[in-house]
Order: sequence, then structure tokens, then C-alpha cells
Amino acid sequence: MIAYLFPGQGSQQLGMGADLFDEFKKLTDIADEVLGYSIRSLCLDDPERLGDTEYTQPALYVVNALSYYRLLEEGKPRPDYVAGHSLGEYNALLAADVFDFMTGLRLVKKRGELMGRVSGGGMAAVLGLGEQEVLDVLRASGLGSLDVANLNSPTQTVISGLREDVEQAKDLFMTANAQSYSVLKVSGAFHSRQMVDAQREFAEFAHQFELRPPVVPVIANVTARPYRRDRVVDTLVSQISSSVRWCDSVRYLMGKNVEEMVQVGPGRVLTGLVRSIRRKAEPLICTPEEEREAALLDVPPLRTSAPLAPAAAAPAPVAVTAPAPAASGAILATDLGSASFRRDYGLRYACVTGGMYRGIASPELVAAVARAGMLGFLGTAGQTVEQAEAGIRQLKQTLTGETAFGVNLVHDPRRAGWEEALVDLLLRYDIRVAEVSAFITLTPAMVRYRLTGLRREADGRVAPRHRVIAKVSRPEVARAFLSPAPARLVGQLLEQGRITAAEAELAAELPVADDLCLEADSGGHTDQGVALALLPSVRRLRDTVAAQYGYRQRVRLGAAGGIGAPEAAAACFLMGADFVTTGSINQCTVEAGTSDQVKDLLQDIDIQDTDYAPAGDLFEYGSRVQVLRKGVLFPARANKLYELYKRHDSLDGIDAATAGQLQTRYFGRTFDEVYQEVRAHHPAAEIEKADQDPRHKMALVFRWYFAYSTQAALSGSDEGRVDYQVHCGPALGAFNQWVKGTELQDWRRRRVAEINLRLLQEAADLMARRLLAVGTD
Repeated sequence: MIAYLFPGQGSQQLGMGADLFDEFKKLTDIADEVLGYSIRSLCLDDPERLGDTEYTQPALYVVNALSYYRLLEEGKPRPDYVAGHSLGEYNALLAADVFDFMTGLRLVKKRGELMGRVSGGGMAAVLGLGEQEVLDVLRASGLGSLDVANLNSPTQTVISGLREDVEQAKDLFMTANAQSYSVLKVSGAFHSRQMVDAQREFAEFAHQFELRPPVVPVIANVTARPYRRDRVVDTLVSQISSSVRWCDSVRYLMGKNVEEMVQVGPGRVLTGLVRSIRRKAEPLICTPEEEREAALLDVPPLRTSAPLAPAAAAPAPVAVTAPAPAASGAILATDLGSASFRRDYGLRYACVTGGMYRGIASPELVAAVARAGMLGFLGTAGQTVEQAEAGIRQLKQTLTGETAFGVNLVHDPRRAGWEEALVDLLLRYDIRVAEVSAFITLTPAMVRYRLTGLRREADGRVAPRHRVIAKVSRPEVARAFLSPAPARLVGQLLEQGRITAAEAELAAELPVADDLCLEADSGGHTDQGVALALLPSVRRLRDTVAAQYGYRQRVRLGAAGGIGAPEAAAACFLMGADFVTTGSINQCTVEAGTSDQVKDLLQDIDIQDTDYAPAGDLFEYGSRVQVLRKGVLFPARANKLYELYKRHDSLDGIDAATAGQLQTRYFGRTFDEVYQEVRAHHPAAEIEKADQDPRHKMALVFRWYFAYSTQAALSGSDEGRVDYQVHCGPALGAFNQWVKGTELQDWRRRRVAEINLRLLQEAADLMARRLLAVGTD
């Protein structure tokens, strides 16, 4: 049997990880995203910060993790047991699949920050005395602040406490015949009562995560026994102020006949300690009863006196709201959804972030999502082709290799030329996946994107070069995307020389879309659909159409709209969704391209704080969008404008009092001044029509308000604050309530990849618990 051992603080060294960061670039990018700085630069070029606890702990965690992943890639066996010294225990838990890389790093980042704040403490290593001898010296010394922090080997013990007491204790230990006494270069009294306040705060943070039971035994520092399946969070939290029982941990492994104990990570500290323990100590043999008793977490830290008051009162236990699932019933975030969806798009998770309009789904947002193993779409709606190209170029430069991302292609009946130009752009930059939305009927531009590059594989299958994920909310629109491209459009494109004869011939053998994203009630354009009705209905339609055309691969179905809490995501997957798409929750993150002022408004809304308003791009048709209501006047004013448009044939027909209110309170300028701005931003044909048709002129003037309100929100204009137009659905309210009272209540702590990953992780845990509970009540 083999055990992997992960080193802790003190093993860091400048240059560590130099041969790992390029090999594991995606994980390195994730680390940079979580930490907010370059892990490579920290480890290779910044010795001062590398020695600072706040930075040391994340650095060691990352390098330990990458070292472990390299072992696995080299074909080394998976461990039978794992253990880690202090900080290294987080890597042991990672290796045991208790959490994923990102979650572990977030925990370690918080741990390092909290422990790094505790000052005034010190630690010292005592060599040549046994555990009992060290305790006897401490009891006789009168230095009541000192605790035993680490029992590293039969003759190496580390003590911890107030710095002045640590320094005073040297003479006492040397008098007691210690071989040596070395004050360590640390910023605080780790693993002592001095850490209790930090431990309390860490408990609140750690309780946000529902950690999984280990898939292999993890030997806990606190007990020198395996983690209990139902006490993972409790054990991890208590480690901060408790003694590290490393010697007994190794003895326990010896008692389990573990022949090989391999240090994984920088240095050889643990290798030396294991050698010393094997030479000087006997295996620890436990009966099952003794093992269960020792794992109850009631083993106290090794202290010589009562804890200091008031800071060292015993930390409150971390409540566990429900038992974690057994390993046989465990569901991981990587298990959710369709394996073929993840494989075809090169993803780790079956999760998509939608392309929000006017650049809110920014290149920074999309890159963060892509690095985390999810699929993000760049938002191009309402942008110029030049702006869209700038975003694509930025992503192409930022994301390398096979990292997947896509671009949103939104149908705008008033801008057919823009749609054609955007497809040209997607083809020129070889964008392999598009999220197409707001299509009521198929257009030549969208079909051209789909058909360009079609080829027949050796096995006879037709393979697209460009994949399409179509957002739909109605069965009749779904049918259009489930069917092959209309022969009329295919013939038209062939005649124009925009596709080849081979591409036109192959078009009949595959649907227009690879995947449908079924959009229920959501932010922006919405048919106010219900996922519980939409998903099963379209699934049956999908199967009917597939049978009709004899497709070799099924069109996958995803779910969107209202997904802001783990319960919603879990429900979608349990209904059979192949993937989920999140939207509203992402615009209230650090990376989103809207203004800080909008994010301040959004972070506090509840599920009832949205409303429906006319859509500016389809104002005359009565199309509606879901928008923020709380704190703004936009929905009321926009609905008022539409009512006036329906009742009047021209601006002159509006009564004087109402016209005055619109010009002074809504627009802040006269109708004539608004129309002059309109003239400057619309094509000549549109203005000519408005000059001849008073009702069309009224529509253009009213539509100006929608453009103004959108720009005010994006820029954070104080002058236009009450007029902010913010597309948003109730999912964000559900998310806000889920994270209320945690660090994520503040949008400045919300990072898009982290919140989506947490949503998936907790959905997976919830599904596992609910499935295990079926029939038990």
C-alpha cells in the first residue's frame, strides 16, 4: 500500500513549481483568477511575499496540487491513504476528492488571510526531548501561553504562543537537556489558542461549502485517525488551533501496513520525519472501537493551562445541515449533465454563461468562465461590429490552446446588415460555437454560419465545423432548429456562392442546432415560460423530429431562466437537462461589463424586484423584456411610453401636461432636441420615413429613451440613475437570498467562475442527499 504525504508551511522555497505552471496552464490560470495575482510570479520572483503567511499557504497548496496531478499523469498509482502536515492536509483532502482544486484554493486563501492577521505570536522547534518531557517543562515554566503545536517525531516538537514567552522558554528547554531550541520565522502562533478567533471566522466561511466524504482515508492532524465522513468540515476547522499529531499519524499508517510513504510537494521535510519516526517509534495498532472513539474529535490541543480569556473559548462547532452522502451515492459537479456535451465542447462542467447584451458578458467574464472549464459566450447584442471584433481579439489573445468560448449571435430584424457582418466576423476568426438567440425564423446569415465547413467523416457521419446552441422558448421555434436547414435558404446561399455544393448537400443530414437552450422566465427578452412545462414538451418534440429525419446524434437540451440557487440547478438536471445556462446572476459579478452603480442595486434585490417593460429594439411590436424594478423608474416610464404610442398617432396628439412631463422628467430635453439626436444615429432611409410618418417619428423619439436608459446603466451615470434599464430575472433575487449573510453578499466578492462552480457543487450535493433520502421519511 502507498500513502501520499503533502508538506505544509515551512517547505516553501523560491522557484518551486517552475516546471509545473506551463504543464498545468488551465489550473494555473484558475489559481490566478481566484487569488487575484500571478501564482507563477509569486513562486518564482517574489521571495518577500512568498514568506508571508497570506501568500505562502496558497502557493504551497497550488504547487502541492500540481505535483500530485503530475504524479497521476505519469501513471503513478492512486494512494490508499493520504495525509498532509498542517496546510498540506488541504491537499490530502483534494486528493481524496473532498473538494475540487478551486474550492480548496478558496479555503486555503481564506485560511492564510485569517492566520496571517494574527500577530504577536511565535513558535519554536524543540529537538531531543519526547512529548511528555516537553509538557513537563511547559508545566513547570509558568509560561501559561505556550501550547504544543506540532508533534513531528518522537524527538521533535514545536511549541507555540506569545512571542516573548517563546523566546524566554529557550533557557528552560536547554537546561532540560534539549538538543536544540530554534525560534521559527513565522508571523503568528499557529496551532495554538492564539488562533481561536481566526478559527471562529474560518468556521463561518467554511460552512458555506458542503464538502464531500473522502474517497480514500485522510489521516487528520487533529486526531491522527481517518476523517469521519460526517465531520469533515468540523475536523478541518478545528485544525487551525489544535495540535498537529504528525508522529501518531505516521504511526497509524505504519499500523495499517503502509509500506511506501511518498512526499508530494517541495522539499524533503516529511521524508526526513517519516524516516525518523520509522526508526524510533512503533506502529500504532488500533482496534475498530478505539479508532471510532479517537475520531470523535474530542481530543484536546496539548495545552499546559486553561485557555486565555476571552479569546480562547472553545470555538463553536460548525453545524452540518444534513449528512453528507456515502461515497457510493456521491454525485460530483463534474457528473452533472451530459458527458457528450462536455466532451464536444471540451468542458469540465455542463454549465454555460449566456451572452448578455451591450458587452455585459465581457471578455473578462468569458475568459474567467472558460478557464474554469465552463462555456462562456461573449455578449455582442447592441454593439458595433468593431466592438465585437475587439472582444473576440482580446479573448483570442487571452485564451490559448483548446480553451473553449463562444460568441452570442442575436437576431435583430432592424439590423440585417449587422447580422451578416457579425457572421463574417465569426467565420474570419474561426469561432467554432455560437449562441443564437431571439430568432423567430431562420435567417440566411445564421444558416450560413452553421453550414460553412460541413464535412463527412470516415464513418459516414456529417461533422459540423461550427456548432450552434440555440436559445428558444417556444416549440414552433424549437422545431425550426431541430430540423435541417430549409431547402429554400440552402439553395439561396448556394446560388449566391456563400456555401459550396458539398456543404449544401450535407445540410439535409443534420439539424440546424447541435443543442437547444430552453429559456424559461428570465432577464431580458422572455416568453415567461415555465421550465417544468417547457423541458418535457420540447424533449418529446426533439425525439419526434429526430425519428422523422433519422439523425445519428440527438440534439441535447439545456435549461435556462430562474437558475440562481442550487435547488433550481438540481431540479433542471433531475428533469434531464444536458446542461444549464446562467444569466442574471453573472451580471452582478466583478467581471461583468455593467457599472458598479448597477451592481450595487442588483446585489440586494429579491425575487419580486423585477418587472416587465417594452423592449426598445422591438418597441413598436409590443415585445417585452424583464428588467430591474427596485430602485429605478424605468419600467413604469417605459410602459407609459408604450401606452402613449398605442393611443396616439403623433407626438402632437399627446396632451400638453403629459408632453411636458415626458420632456422635463423622462427625457430632460425637448422632443425636437431628442429627434435631432435620433437623426444623427439612424440611417437616412429611417429618418426619411419618420419625416413622412408622424407615428414612426414618435416611435423613434420614444425608442431614444430606451437607448438612453441602457447607456446610463452601463456607464453608471448619476444623472440618469432613476432611468437605469437593467435586464434582470428573478434568479438573481434567489441567488442573493442564498448567499445572504456570507462573503458573497457583497458583489465585489462575487467572481463569475466561482459562483457558477459553487452553484453546481451544491446542486450535486443536494441531489445526492435527496436521492439517498428517497423513501426514508
